[in-house]
Amino acid sequence: MTVLARLARSPRLRLGALLAVLAAAAGSLLLWSPTELLEGGVPAPLFLLVYAAATVAFVPKPALNAAAGLFLGAAQGIPVAVAATTLGALFAFALGRTLGRDAVRPLLRGRLLTALDRRLTDQGFRSVLLLRLIPGIPFQGANYAAAFSGVRALPFAAATALGVVPGTAAYVTAGASASDPTSPAFLISASAVALLCAGSLYSFWHTSRRARSGPVAERRESITG
Repeated sequence: MTVLARLARSPRLRLGALLAVLAAAAGSLLLWSPTELLEGGVPAPLFLLVYAAATVAFVPKPALNAAAGLFLGAAQGIPVAVAATTLGALFAFALGRTLGRDAVRPLLRGRLLTALDRRLTDQGFRSVLLLRLIPGIPFQGANYAAAFSGVRALPFAAATALGVVPGTAAYVTAGASASDPTSPAFLISASAVALLCAGSLYSFWHTSRRARSGPVAERRESITG
């Protein structure tokens, strides 16, 4: 039996292949730098492809968005960054759906994971849109959560493209106007970035608090019940 045939028949082997691909993508950053590759006025289509590949390699989106503003300007950088973000998300979605879904879905037995899977499956567009709009949700985490669920590719892509616009616009504009820190564009975009960071911290704190209080509430219910 060939290697490809074994991968097709074994969900665990496909999951292992997915982890290997992701590890290789992240490790490849030791050999190339997205920001260095994008320097020197590269064409927008090449920028889009490099950006999309960099997201799969776990390069932070804020850095890529700032680079889009620095190298392309706000007017061109925002649509290119939104398109590249969506393309990178679809790359990750395709990898997760093809290689990892069959192995991961049987493991979704916890109450929280089961509820998330059901919501993504039943309300794909709305759920992905919320994941993109809420600060602090890891970009790649949302990609693979959607890929392992039953959400379809088209609602996933549409919700991603719409949901990343506010954050992308803020970071791209900040990068484009960084050379003039006193300009209204930089001050407004920097304020928006600060709000996004504050929202991320609050989201992390709120999630951590709920995670800590959950077992306590369950114990109280078992005692009173």
